[in-house]
Amino acid sequence: MLRVRQIFPRPRLADIPGGVRATLGAARLPIKRGDTVAVGAGSRGIANIDAIVKAAIGSLQDLGARPFIFPAMGSHGGATPEGQREVLAHYGITEATMGCEIRATMDVVQVGEALGMPVWLDRIASEADWIGLVNRVKPHTDFKGTIESGLFKMLTIGLGKWHGATQYHRANVNHGYETVITAVGREMLAKARIGFGLGIVENGYDETARVEAFSAADLEAGERRLLKDAREWMARLPFSPIDVLVVEEIGKNISGAGMDTNVIGRPSNPHEPFPADPKILWIVALDLTEESGGNATGIGNAEFTTRRLRDKIDWKKTAINCLTACAPNGARLPLAFDSDREAVESALSCIGLTPPEQARVIRVKNTLVLGEIECSEAFLPEIAQRSDLEVIGVPRPLGFDAGGQIVPLAH
Repeated sequence: MLRVRQIFPRPRLADIPGGVRATLGAARLPIKRGDTVAVGAGSRGIANIDAIVKAAIGSLQDLGARPFIFPAMGSHGGATPEGQREVLAHYGITEATMGCEIRATMDVVQVGEALGMPVWLDRIASEADWIGLVNRVKPHTDFKGTIESGLFKMLTIGLGKWHGATQYHRANVNHGYETVITAVGREMLAKARIGFGLGIVENGYDETARVEAFSAADLEAGERRLLKDAREWMARLPFSPIDVLVVEEIGKNISGAGMDTNVIGRPSNPHEPFPADPKILWIVALDLTEESGGNATGIGNAEFTTRRLRDKIDWKKTAINCLTACAPNGARLPLAFDSDREAVESALSCIGLTPPEQARVIRVKNTLVLGEIECSEAFLPEIAQRSDLEVIGVPRPLGFDAGGQIVPLAH
């Protein structure tokens, strides 16, 4: 295996709190002294999310407003207020760290109608003078469009909680994701008191590249613009086809689909067309992140796994998430092996007549961290022709310890 460094575009926001305060200050918010502001924070792993949310809270407090945080997420955290508080705590968002109250409920109220369906809003958020949203804008794991995953998705799935998320995902089967998210998001902007949306874009190194605040009137156009940047800057695997992709860890903090489907070229649901790029024959998923809390959504996109991962799965949380998304295939359990070595060897035994030493194998820590990866020697001729790839060190065997567990990639 060769350690390979990928070179992606790397715009970075050096002063994250300062950047958040500056863009909120320039957004001409309608929020006045004494107003209560419900600030929605979601369940996706976002770089520096605690610092970003804290800076947003501080900006609102500087205005004399009275902000509080609420979990803007659908079924995550086991679809309970306590579970959703725990998800936020995993990301460093607590009352102690944020300097404000966190209020959580799964109750919703109807605020409008879209596509013949009621539009639902978190009850506690609905009682505030204003609602602010903080979320990363990125390519969606389920579909391709001009609005994908970000503030509009939070307007729909996040503000709708489990009740709304279940309804909208069912509607996606009939209408398509982009149609549902756009229609419900526009109705929410028209009927709810949305004070601002704070969009975050990351570069290919899992770093904060840009933050930008939008008023309700500017939110849709702003998100469409940020998505173009996010798509251009996102990290990718450098080759296709691939015989075996070894993924050290999957998890909800890495992607809503456990493994970013934009990276592996596999959709997380069967309802939408999705580009099969790169083409990967077999995926081996070795472990589940602690931050996932047992939610193994997306494990169904792997063909091989370990008992170590299997034993960490909370099937109730996983089932709630996958059924809410109308994607039960995301919870299918692959063949589970006693050791990492056995899982990888089993995958290599199923690639046909190609001997293992000639196999096209890539190993990554997870689908969020792709700046440095390992590639098998079969890729050497292609690496030599690429100016965006750099080999680090000398080739060495794929490493396992005495118990057959893979030696982790250092980052």
